[in-house]
Amino acid sequence: MSGGRADRPAGRPAEIMLVLPDAQTVRARLYERQEAGDGAQWRYLIGVPSWVTTREGVEAAEYSVWVTAAQLRPVSGVDLSSVVTYRLPAQTPAVDSGWAVGPGERRGQSVVHDIVCRNAPPLASELTTLEALDALERPGARACDVCDAAAILLPALELGSR
Repeated sequence: MSGGRADRPAGRPAEIMLVLPDAQTVRARLYERQEAGDGAQWRYLIGVPSWVTTREGVEAAEYSVWVTAAQLRPVSGVDLSSVVTYRLPAQTPAVDSGWAVGPGERRGQSVVHDIVCRNAPPLASELTTLEALDALERPGARACDVCDAAAILLPALELGSR
């Protein structure tokens, strides 16, 4: 609980309605909005008025809590543009680059690489993770330790053998 918190971000809070589990609504203050996922999910820092008991009696206080959009309703005519808003930085989509198998140091040996590894054979066919794991189970096969192949595939291979 806090009255006036010094660690709140700059900006002006706005009034908003908090919907309680029994469908009652309580007027609250919206202090901050944060994007929490792929742009569709947000969380909201609100301050809910409350009362605390002190040695001198009872005094007004505020309970701060993070809530979801489903728990809030706008107040007609209230502008939310002054509320501090944090968006996640734009991210490039993760690329599942796949895996490649190349020759080992000796005849009959093979090495599994991340397809973008500098040691991967040029023009190699791209394998899925399951195909790469199958390739590692063949006699004479090993995972490259220059790229992420050893760090990613060997633990997965161990899990499959238990």
